[in-house]
Order: sequence, then C-alpha cells, then structure tokens
Amino acid sequence: MGENELGAFLRARREAISPAEVGLAGSARRRTPGLRRGELATIAGISVEYLTRLEQGRDRRPSPEILAALADSLRLTSDERVHVHRLVKAVTGGACQGSAPPARVARPTVRTLLDRLDSTPALVLNRPGDLLACTTGYRRLAGPVGLLDAEPANLARFVFTDARAQAVFPEWSRVADAQAADLRAATALGDSHAGRLAEELSIAAGVSFSSRFQSSAALPARVGVERWVHPAAGELVLAYESLELPDADEQRLVVYLPADEQTASALELLTRHKAVS
Repeated sequence: MGENELGAFLRARREAISPAEVGLAGSARRRTPGLRRGELATIAGISVEYLTRLEQGRDRRPSPEILAALADSLRLTSDERVHVHRLVKAVTGGACQGSAPPARVARPTVRTLLDRLDSTPALVLNRPGDLLACTTGYRRLAGPVGLLDAEPANLARFVFTDARAQAVFPEWSRVADAQAADLRAATALGDSHAGRLAEELSIAAGVSFSSRFQSSAALPARVGVERWVHPAAGELVLAYESLELPDADEQRLVVYLPADEQTASALELLTRHKAVS
C-alpha cells in the first residue's frame, strides 16, 4: 500500500471537480486543474493548513465529521465515501482486507444467476481482477479475442501484457486507465494479492502500467461504455454495469449490454452462429 493513499485520493478528487460544480466562478488564470486548496477548505469549513496536512499525509486520522464535510464538498459518490472511510481504517488498523487470499470460485447462487443470463455477456471477478465465472455469451465475446487464454484469465494482465489487447479495444487507453485504477484501489486498502499483481505488471508492462497505477488515485467508473473489435462480430459498442456482490470476498458482477442497434444485431448473429455450429 502507498504511504499516503487518503491524501492522494482527496487531492485527485479536488483536482477533478470544477469550480462551476460547486458554484464558483472559473478563471482563465488557473495554473492547476479543479479546485484550489483554499476554495475546498472554505466550502468544507476547515482550514487550508489542515487540508494541506491531510493531502500531504501528515494527518491520516480525520474525524468522521471532517470526512463528511469533505465528501459533501467534493460531491463524492456513495462508493467513493465508503472508499475514503476504508482508507482511514486501513491506516488505523481497522481494515485487514489483504489477510485472506482472493476467492477463486464464485458462489453457487451466483453461478446459477449467470446460467440464467446465458447469452448475455457477463462475468464475475475477484479483487485482483481474476475471472471466476462467466456466461456463454461472455465466452463467445471474449474467447475469440484471446482474453480467456490464460488460466486464470485476468483482465488487467490481458490489457497490459497481451499484444492483442490494443486491437481488441480501440479505446485501449481508457480501458487501461480503468484497470490500473481498480488495482490501485484494491492495493490502497491493503490487498497484498492485488499489490503483487501490480508489481508483476510494473515489470512486465513497464511505464504503460506503472504511470497509470501511480496516478490513478480516484476510483474507476462502475458504469460506462467500451468499444470492442471482435473477429466475427466486428466493432461492438457495449454498455457495462459493474455490481458489487454482497460477500466478504468483494466479488464483482460485470454485465455487458449492446449500446446501439448495430451491436445488438451483431451479438444476436454471434449467438446464433455459435448455437448452429
């Protein structure tokens, strides 16, 4: 885990929020993105000196009241608020996420859910991004591009170390940013297994991974759109939803849906072709 994950997260969110979002007038003379420390401190009702200590890691135990004020001021989502509190617990010894190895299988009920989804591309991941289970639809989507070749298949490892990844994802940089941010978030909370994968990728992929990992203090989006290029179905535009499963293992269910009619038709043809063959 980094030395100052809470401070890095707060600074990343401060730099990501525009003055207009909090009702302040913008200025062409700004030398840094987002809010200035003084502006955030005023909105949150704390001193600039204290906010500086938090961002620099000289104070890592803010009170719940201070965290709530900063969360409100930074317009944090529910997931981001939980993440901030867990970062504080990780420093104070209240989080022990890294003590148990990540799950290697999905629960029977989750596998049954995947069976019900069947032709819809969906998968279950553990904390470091290993694929634990998936639907037939996901195998038809990801198998031909090589994503399932490794055992276990791991999304981050494929994105950063497989030469085919940049052809599969036309917007590779965005996908890479999200994968690095996922690993950074898990590592920040003391997940030693995610940390070891990050070390592996820093060596195997070099700066293309390490620069993203070091700069990705904010959480990745759990909903969005990905573009894929499939050898049989062509270019696909897929909307995804990433849902946390209620379990101590912190598994995630990711479901892909067609984002336009062309993709819907292509996926239907892919399913029909595989069914016939």
